[in-house]
Parts: sequence; C-alpha cells; structure tokens
Amino acid sequence: MRKVLFSGCVIAGAICFITAAPAASSEAERGRYLVEDVAKCADCHTPRLQNGEPDKSHPLTGAMLAFAPTAPIPNWKAMSPNITPGGRLWKHRGEAAIQKFLENGVWPDGDRADPPMPDYHFSAEDAKAVIAYLKTLQ
Repeated sequence: MRKVLFSGCVIAGAICFITAAPAASSEAERGRYLVEDVAKCADCHTPRLQNGEPDKSHPLTGAMLAFAPTAPIPNWKAMSPNITPGGRLWKHRGEAAIQKFLENGVWPDGDRADPPMPDYHFSAEDAKAVIAYLKTLQ
C-alpha cells in the first residue's frame, strides 16, 4: 500500500487544487526496509568494528560470523558473502538468478544457500525491491 502525500494547494480563483507529491517510498526504499528491518541481512553480511557495531562504511560486503553452532552442522559457513553488486555473487550468479533465489530459496541450478542462511520466500515484487536497494550500494 502506498501513501500519497499532498504537497499543498494551488489557488485558482476560489478553487483549491491539491496536488499529489511523489510517493514517499520508492522501490529501493522498500528494499532497504526489507533488507535492514525485516530480513536483517546486515546482521551477517556487514563487517563489524572492534566495538561490535556494524561497519556502516562497508554495508553488506561480507563478514566473519560472530556466532557458531554448538554442535556440528554440515556445510556451515563461518563467513558470509558480499551481497552487493560489486561482490562475486552478482558476477557469478547474475541479477535474474538472485531474484529467483530471493523468491524461493533455491538457485536456478538447484543449489541452496549453506547454513546459517535461511530460505527466504519473498514475493516477486519484494525480491525486485531488495535488488533495487542492493544496486544503490555499488
């Protein structure tokens, strides 16, 4: 659902016309919301500073995980990949494959992400929004 904001009135005679301002949420802004506030991608994919805070100068560029399983889990990865367009994932998989992966949790070749990456099942619209946001991180 999009909110329509009103930019004000234009007086023409005695009639007040209300003009709609551009929507407050663009596709990339929706993607930022999904990445940062819903999926919490930065928790694993953004490196940390020495004080434990996320390194906001390198968002989603891959990081060593700050947690590990208490019992062995097959294929567990201790490092998350760079998920920005500058990373190997985009070069190796491509945008269309990334979108399908976000929609069903499986790469077009049948591979799944290794733990601890969960299977996400975004709608096509939300997957496109996530990609639009990631593209702003180039």
